[in-house]
Amino acid sequence: MKVTWKLPDGSEISADVAEGTNMMEAAVANNVPNVIGECGGNLACATCHVYVDDAWAGKTGEQDDFEDAMLDATEAPREDRSRLSCQIVASDGLDGLVLIVPEA
Repeated sequence: MKVTWKLPDGSEISADVAEGTNMMEAAVANNVPNVIGECGGNLACATCHVYVDDAWAGKTGEQDDFEDAMLDATEAPREDRSRLSCQIVASDGLDGLVLIVPEA
């Protein structure tokens, strides 16, 4: 599936991502700036915070209570469409997904 990360400077990075890969792993593998994933996707930090593009907000699933709490620790302002990218997993239904990387 294809994913596009929109960066704070207006540029974009697009990549093909294998089904089952979480978006934090995909971002790190594709050198997406400001998506760090310090905890390795264990939901123990908020360094993979992204905003889901409005067109995709309803398709990436709901935050569970733990992700919701972790989002309170993000450096960038939290928004309704904030997600931890380690909790969004590539699937056929997300082909074309657009994620917005907040400014660090």
